[in-house]
Amino acid sequence: MPQPSTPPPPALTEYLTVGEAAAVLGVSIGTLRYWDQTGKLKPARNPLTRYRLYRREELDALLR
Repeated sequence: MPQPSTPPPPALTEYLTVGEAAAVLGVSIGTLRYWDQTGKLKPARNPLTRYRLYRREELDALLR
């Protein structure tokens, strides 16, 4: 019986750092951190550094 395949994780090129995401959205880094705390925009976290990483497609959806 074949095993269901799981999609590969998104490439790191699909992610932006907090500074890059802030520039794309035209907001401050502090605003992105606030949105993270309030749940408006939840970033992924780098498993080693715990840095916030934002998916490019989520930012695009927010801009629409």
